[in-house]
Amino acid sequence: MSHKDVYVFAEQRDGAIQPVALELLGKARELAAALNQRVVAILAGHQVEPLAKTLVEYGADEVVLADYPELKDYLTEQYAQAVGQIIIARKPEIVLIGATTIGRDLGPRLSARLCTGLTADCTRLEISPEGQFHMTRPAFGGNLMATIVCPDTLPRMSTVRPGVMQKAQPDAARKGEVTRFEVKFDSSKFRVRLKETVKEQRAQVDITEAKILVAGGRGVGSKEGFAKLESLAHTLGGEVATSRAMVDAGVMPHDRQVGQTGKTVRPQLYMALGISGAIQHLAGMEESDYIVAVNKDKFAPIFGVADLGIVTDLHKLVPMLNERLAKEMQK
Repeated sequence: MSHKDVYVFAEQRDGAIQPVALELLGKARELAAALNQRVVAILAGHQVEPLAKTLVEYGADEVVLADYPELKDYLTEQYAQAVGQIIIARKPEIVLIGATTIGRDLGPRLSARLCTGLTADCTRLEISPEGQFHMTRPAFGGNLMATIVCPDTLPRMSTVRPGVMQKAQPDAARKGEVTRFEVKFDSSKFRVRLKETVKEQRAQVDITEAKILVAGGRGVGSKEGFAKLESLAHTLGGEVATSRAMVDAGVMPHDRQVGQTGKTVRPQLYMALGISGAIQHLAGMEESDYIVAVNKDKFAPIFGVADLGIVTDLHKLVPMLNERLAKEMQK
């Protein structure tokens, strides 16, 4: 049996498919079409079979289901055994995994056990005219985009950050098959037990899901400065984001960071306030639909990707803009 088809690890948490899985199905359809192959989703968990229908709607031709109590919560060994056995038995040509906390843990474990390569944090995936799988990712601190091939071992594996690829439109009329896979667990290797799950309560929306982002960088300067941005974001119905500089300074939490070491976002509107536009930051937001940049330095690189650039002091502009927008919203 030769290696064929494009497989997607369909990550689910608490019975909910994660958005990155649906994004990867969209990209998998493009890759599979170029190879004249099928798209297969790997769905692992407990009592998760109803999720298969959604995976088919978003592009899977087949869903391989591993449904066991051992897979109720994510534990590295249990999932590595289940997904690894599926890959060994089914022999996919390509395996795509979301670069989430789960995917970053599972991907390397699988590639090591399968003795194949894994390209992490890809920003572009494509099939070359020669039929080779090209995986592109930032290298050398984001100063270079490296295209990587894995010519000698199969499957070819890559992880992709949430928000990088675009979801396909779901089609409720699509047909697909669900195949139950029998996993033979080696429980002697289950050395870790999950004792308790503690979930942090967050009032904010994940920045990768927000349609409007008001992002502040070094030019915002302080928590007081970000309070102005919070007010503007509230008026616009958006969320506040930030650059690495403000996270490193302890002003903003890491889950609000956009960029190569943060999150990749593509909102309808991205307001970059006091952000110079280092290449590492641009990698995380340049696919936004409309970018507005405000910076005192007219030579700031952010203006190179902005649809609208304003050279001024954001601390003067933001309160005036917020006041004007609030009046417009009331009309």
